[in-house]
Amino acid sequence: MAHMHADNMHHQWLLLAACFWVIFMFMVASKFITLTFKDPDGYGAKQEPLILTAVTKVEEVHVPEEKHWPEEFQPTGKAFSGNLIRQPLVHMERLELLRNVCRDTALRDLSHTAVSKFVLDRIFVCDKHKILFCQTPKVGNTQWKKVLIVLNGAFSSIEEIPENIVHDHEKNGLPRLSSFSDSEIKKRLNLYFKFFIVRDPFERLISAFKDKFVHNPRFEPWYRHEIAPGIIRKYRKNRTETKGLQFEDFVRYLGDPNHRWLDLQFGDHIIHWVTYVELCAPCEITYSVIGHHETLEDDAPYILKAAGIDHLVSYPTIPPGITVYNRTKVERYFSGISKRDIRRLYARFEGDFKLFGYREPDFLLN
Repeated sequence: MAHMHADNMHHQWLLLAACFWVIFMFMVASKFITLTFKDPDGYGAKQEPLILTAVTKVEEVHVPEEKHWPEEFQPTGKAFSGNLIRQPLVHMERLELLRNVCRDTALRDLSHTAVSKFVLDRIFVCDKHKILFCQTPKVGNTQWKKVLIVLNGAFSSIEEIPENIVHDHEKNGLPRLSSFSDSEIKKRLNLYFKFFIVRDPFERLISAFKDKFVHNPRFEPWYRHEIAPGIIRKYRKNRTETKGLQFEDFVRYLGDPNHRWLDLQFGDHIIHWVTYVELCAPCEITYSVIGHHETLEDDAPYILKAAGIDHLVSYPTIPPGITVYNRTKVERYFSGISKRDIRRLYARFEGDFKLFGYREPDFLLN
């Protein structure tokens, strides 16, 4: 009897030991599975656990499966940043929006323009790397011009370019598309990588007003001494007011459906405040990429990569916060202006708002 009891005890201990062994093996196996398959995109199944944890941010990016990226924009194993992986999708959506708005017949007058000499004068050519850049002032264009000047070979680095040379197209080696023959223009428009940059249309107008009429540079006296008096004479309500050009005068001029007769007098200086449509003809010219000033930190490296020049040059460092949309500033500038004048201004720039996905300002909806 005692012998049988001893046997039972022995079996129970063996069973208990076997259970512990199974639990232990399961824990080891589950740990191994976690380490090996933690990264679903296979960036480093054979790497050490520390490296795997460094790339797990990739799991946060959800890309719809039905969207297929062009082969040249496929993210590489090096691109761990969620922003870099999302970039091609963002830019494809921007171009899709542009195409849809271009087809909207109700907005035709606000979205279409002729590819005139005025437009071709805005487009700068880098033949060496087959790039066309349409200039849209007040969105960091000077820096892009510097990038292209270096690529064209006139200077070996951005730092070497004197400020007075950047906009001197006789000396900076950056020709305008208008300087070529019709057949050469057509060839470049068909074959080259083409891009331009936009920002919130109303914030851009505030930037143009401040730059040209408030902090007016000494080397551009005509804005304050010729253009401002012309706007004041026609659009100032209180004729006894002797102050310089006010933002209200500027808004009234831009929103006037008959603004063109003044534009003709002002010549090419109007490039700082005419619409993106008038500057770059985005519904007539098929652009490869449209960058946004508000996301320039992501867009600039993407444009350089998409154009195949990221290994040759980099976009100058962007000071923190400088590209962020400043809603408070916009509301402050428009706070003293009549709803009628703001609505007329929006009516002129509605094409820019719709084509590039900018929201109608809240102060227009109230």
